[in-house]
Amino acid sequence: MVALHLDRLPTSLTLLVLASSQLASGFYLPGITPTNYKTGDLVQLNVNHLTPAQSRDANVHSAFSFDYYHDAFHFCKPKGGPQSVSESLGSILFGDRIQTSPFHLKMHVNETCKAVCGEKVFEPRDAKFVNRRIQQNFYLNWLVDGLPAGQPYKDPNTDTEFYMPGFALGTTEGEQPRLNNHYDIIIDYHEVRRNQYRVVGIVVEPYSFGESKRTGSGDDHTADCGNPDVPMVLDENGQSHVTWTYSVYWRPSPTSFATRWDKYLHVYDPKIHWFSLINSAVIVMFLIGMVSTILIRTLRKDIKRYNRLDQLGLDDLGGGDSVEDGVVEDSGWKLVHGDVFRAPKHSLALSVLVGNGAQLFMMTGFTIAFAVVGFLSPSNRGSLATVMILLYTFFGFIGGYVSSRVYKSFNGSKWKQLFVFTPSAVPAIVFAIFFLLNLFVWARQSSGAVPFTTMLVIIGIWFVITLPLSIAGSWLGFKQPQKEAPVRTNQIPRQIPPASGYLRPFPSIFLVGLLPFGAIFVELYFIMNSLWSHRIYYMFGFLFLSYGLLIVTSAAVTILMIYFVLCAENYHWQWRAFASSGASALYVFAYSLLYWARMLKFSSFTGGLLYMGYSLLLSFLWFVMTGTIGFFATWLFVHRIYSSLKVD
Repeated sequence: MVALHLDRLPTSLTLLVLASSQLASGFYLPGITPTNYKTGDLVQLNVNHLTPAQSRDANVHSAFSFDYYHDAFHFCKPKGGPQSVSESLGSILFGDRIQTSPFHLKMHVNETCKAVCGEKVFEPRDAKFVNRRIQQNFYLNWLVDGLPAGQPYKDPNTDTEFYMPGFALGTTEGEQPRLNNHYDIIIDYHEVRRNQYRVVGIVVEPYSFGESKRTGSGDDHTADCGNPDVPMVLDENGQSHVTWTYSVYWRPSPTSFATRWDKYLHVYDPKIHWFSLINSAVIVMFLIGMVSTILIRTLRKDIKRYNRLDQLGLDDLGGGDSVEDGVVEDSGWKLVHGDVFRAPKHSLALSVLVGNGAQLFMMTGFTIAFAVVGFLSPSNRGSLATVMILLYTFFGFIGGYVSSRVYKSFNGSKWKQLFVFTPSAVPAIVFAIFFLLNLFVWARQSSGAVPFTTMLVIIGIWFVITLPLSIAGSWLGFKQPQKEAPVRTNQIPRQIPPASGYLRPFPSIFLVGLLPFGAIFVELYFIMNSLWSHRIYYMFGFLFLSYGLLIVTSAAVTILMIYFVLCAENYHWQWRAFASSGASALYVFAYSLLYWARMLKFSSFTGGLLYMGYSLLLSFLWFVMTGTIGFFATWLFVHRIYSSLKVD
């Protein structure tokens, strides 16, 4: 999978000034100590997995990555075999498989046409496999001093040059795939002091040479590079002989070590981001205006009239029935005061979902905040995913506490089930789907398959940290006294009149879910592009603003809908609020299907199954998190308005 990097912001204080345009730029805090090289020092070149990228038709044709030293590729291996480079948990989950390579790069020493190893022989079966990967536009991924090897591109809108990580395995002319077997490695270095250099950029220009041959023997790696006019074409009906060659060129650069990632972290179409944010902000202001009107004008007027009637007594007023009828016609939400705090059906399930949603909400918010202020360095691959896992683990206490407090307000009695289901129900669903999808990835011999030992580590983290913290949080919530409801609940439930129009469950859910989705759909496109097209995503400044707009929009539109529902004398608001706010997940899943239709053309059934499975999984987690936002916003709203009434 793609390595996710971070947006760069000048200071954490800038985050408080949301209108500042500097949110679109930024910096990163280096996560590794700079390495200084002297002339002639060996600079290690590591290799990562091969990943599919967008083809000429702007589509991705595969969902699987492959190990660099997959037998069919016949890449040269270092003496003694490749050694795996230690990786973080997040890096492994995102599919990185970093290993050593046989390339010898010496600082400040140019070398021309060197053979990586001896001649390699491709059998017809291997030739078909490699040609298929070339047609699917697979990219090689190298790392030098922590920097990804890339190719230079120019943004046609801003005329800015940037580096796109990765380079093509081969090219396709007509229907004939050509294998790139020669690499011009161009490394930018910055001189910090006399004979002290640092690597600040790497570009690889691949070529297809059909007549390359190794000329030396033993440790002599000299070669005779062929003519680029005669490309290297793998024969699918017979043997093909390939010699892997490379050249190394060093060029000075004014770029410092602290800013060496700037050319890799490129913002695509910043005007689209700002337009989307401004559009979403206008919608949010409109919603807040409507909700404020309800709270400040309509509700205040209703509350005053209700309380005045309670103080004067309807029997003391001439035509009291007509006065009361006028109040009832004005607003019907007071009529359900005796039922509005009645426990909903399946209160245990709702409490478990709300607890897990609070845990996801905290994890997401803190992860984005850490990324925005620069605590997640792009030099540490997989740091974002690692931090997400660790935050989710430790916020298990929050999940247990919230679920327990909500369940206690529902007067629940199945406490043992709550203690067990809160830390296990949602993670079990996620892990089961993930494990099943991983079997398909493993069956395709893809490097993206998560090792079984890594899964055991994840289970161990959950068992040792999340489970005890969740139980502790649930116990603390259970022991705290229950807060009394603002009004008493009647013994006999009130009959609910039939709803009509947009107040029916399904129309209202679809209406409420649309606006929160509108606040984030642009960022969702770039995130999906980074995940499935293997591009770098680091625009966390925009994501931070979008996340804030999502929270405000979900809360405001859910409160508005529940107010209308209560006015229609329907007091079943708990599940309605959760489902209405979480309905944006339906649009997220529908958008993923649209993205599949427009940007992805998988050539295998398993690729489509993998995409569908992960889309469903992410949509489910989205539903739980956004549903929790709407639930708590409505919870506060309902308690606030009914605590203002004076009811005997």
